[in-house]
Amino acid sequence: MKKIYIGNMSFGTTEDALENLFSKFGEVVSVTIKRDSFSELSKGFGFVEMTDDDAAMRAVSALNGKEVDGRKVRVSEAVEKSAQNTQNRRKFFEKRTNKASSFKKEKRNDDNSNEF
Repeated sequence: MKKIYIGNMSFGTTEDALENLFSKFGEVVSVTIKRDSFSELSKGFGFVEMTDDDAAMRAVSALNGKEVDGRKVRVSEAVEKSAQNTQNRRKFFEKRTNKASSFKKEKRNDDNSNEF
């Protein structure tokens, strides 16, 4: 079973519309549109689960960039949230560490030049 991410959706896109769109490529197990917990309005992204991995990948390549309800949607294989966050955090802290260490080196060089 393959989970697919759909982003940049129109706020009016429904679960039924997504199911009809993806069912052209294979059997759809579930459709979820993420909604705001207070207003219940769409957040503009969701997920579709399909039984056949090959059909899911055909759907991804056929629908990515296609206009749905007036917006070009982004369709890709879903990435586990914790794995994605781990990668993003690692990149963030690597950049931060590199900047800090280069600043320290510059500071040490400046301190040495002021000695008599």
